Amino acid sequence: MIISTPLQASPPLNLPKHHHNPIPKTSLKTSSIKCCCSSSTMSISVSAQEFDLKTYWSTLIKEVNSKLEEAIPVKYPEEIYKAMRYSVLAQGAKRAPPVMCVAACELFDGSRIAAFPTACALEMVHAASLIHDDLPCMDDDPSRRGQPSNHTVFGVDMAILAGDALFPLGFQHIVSHTPPELVTETRLLQVVAEIARTVGSTGMAAGQFLDLEGGPNSISFVEEKKFGEMGGCSAVCGGLLGGASDEEINRLRKYGRAVGILYHVVDGVLEAKMQIVRNDKKKKGKSYVEAYGVEKAMEVAEELRAEAKRELEGFEKYGDKVNPLYSFVDYAVDRGFTMG
Repeated sequence: MIISTPLQASPPLNLPKHHHNPIPKTSLKTSSIKCCCSSSTMSISVSAQEFDLKTYWSTLIKEVNSKLEEAIPVKYPEEIYKAMRYSVLAQGAKRAPPVMCVAACELFDGSRIAAFPTACALEMVHAASLIHDDLPCMDDDPSRRGQPSNHTVFGVDMAILAGDALFPLGFQHIVSHTPPELVTETRLLQVVAEIARTVGSTGMAAGQFLDLEGGPNSISFVEEKKFGEMGGCSAVCGGLLGGASDEEINRLRKYGRAVGILYHVVDGVLEAKMQIVRNDKKKKGKSYVEAYGVEKAMEVAEELRAEAKRELEGFEKYGDKVNPLYSFVDYAVDRGFTMG
């Protein structure tokens, strides 16, 4: 059915409270993370384990890359478009937001043709946020996706312009390329509003602000806004395009936000372990690993994986079509193969 009520920001995820009590010792292997699930969830998880996520993901990456190549041709002013393409078409991109969007859309028998314009737009705004995050005045990162950051190649001025141009291009792409016979205007407006809220002052921008200005107690908020919001948005947009109900949209939002944070937490654990092996200095920043250590971060990851799978229990009636979403959760922790 068509959602008649406007979408609003959902309440914060109930992440574990930080405390100073001793934390039980656990193995440093991320594969040791386990979760408590209901019997129904476990039966679906068994089916999801047999799902070939690597082939599914790789196939979608090729399709999305082709669509993105067409969406951002080089034209005047060439330098801006070259900078835009440099980040969006980076070979190391995993395309997680577009893939989650398509998977959520297909859960409700939605068409990939209907989902691809929004999937491409999500990658555009995601790339734009990364360009701006990497700037010297923000996170000051010299590399991204296995290549030099945008501003180190094109300069700070051009990087800012490339990011500024990608945000509206994403919205334009949704409106101009989504087949009207497959997606209603109401649904399309909700998709645009969802993305706008996600990247705005109450979403990812708020997370970046606190990443720059906040203290240790802001870590949960930073993780949720900088990394959870895009995951939630991607799942919600796919659900909207596929015709999900209000209740299903709320479940997808909580699921996507949990998975988005989960990916970043586990990334931090893996990076910390590599730093130990290489005897590198720890990076400064606001994350569970950097503030509370590997074991506490693994505890958070365990709860996030369980939370994401709990939200998927509401989609049992869709059978095997929910398997990609389950598989994303386990891949976030186990990393059984390399993408991008």
